[in-house]
Amino acid sequence: MPKFTEQQRLYKSINKQFGKATIGYSMLEDGDKILIALSGGKDSLTLLQLLAERSRIFKPRIEVVAAHVTMSNIPYKANIDYLAAFCKENGVGFHLLESGFDASTDTRKSPCFLCSWNRRKALFTLAQELGCNKIALGHNMDDFIETMLMNITFQGAFSAMSPVMKMDKFPITVIRPLCLVNEKDVEAYATESSFPPQEKNCPHENSSNRKSMKDLLAHLESLNPEARYNLWGAMSNIQANLLPPKLDKNK
Repeated sequence: MPKFTEQQRLYKSINKQFGKATIGYSMLEDGDKILIALSGGKDSLTLLQLLAERSRIFKPRIEVVAAHVTMSNIPYKANIDYLAAFCKENGVGFHLLESGFDASTDTRKSPCFLCSWNRRKALFTLAQELGCNKIALGHNMDDFIETMLMNITFQGAFSAMSPVMKMDKFPITVIRPLCLVNEKDVEAYATESSFPPQEKNCPHENSSNRKSMKDLLAHLESLNPEARYNLWGAMSNIQANLLPPKLDKNK
């Protein structure tokens, strides 16, 4: 029986969860043309490899392309030459876009929100130009749980992200095929695969609420190693009869 390298073992494990998500949440359909949001980080590089391999399977037949969005006013930078070569190596077309924003025009929103919103807008526009009906984002399980914890803490809402989301204003469906994948597995796979780090990291990434939620998740796992899986399960196990109903503010 052949012995797998650590890189192969990790890829096999991640691919299993990727397949479980794409099948379980009906993410892929025959004839899909999918635009992969390629940030240059570990998650998007891993996602590109998985979808590129999946596109070579006959049923359902899908086509994939990738796009990287640079932000003119955020000193965050990926190795563009590496991304282009990585896409070529995996047989995926590569597109480079540039966007930006003026944070002073909307002081109610954080730089993280404005950056994300403008990146998405650029991706939605390109997707329609290329005839793509889906956009694939590299959010992993940790991202889902951290978003849920942030929304509970700062918005008073029990919500997170959806693995499959049909957009209202665009003829586009957003999919997140890494939703069942543990971030630590992706980190380990990225190390084994020698994925290069970002040339310049986002200046806000260590001061955002998401960083605090990442630390909180790590603390919860120190209390219970199954915490992440229980938190994930809780998102689809809402026991409304054991929760307080919403009060009528008019009474």
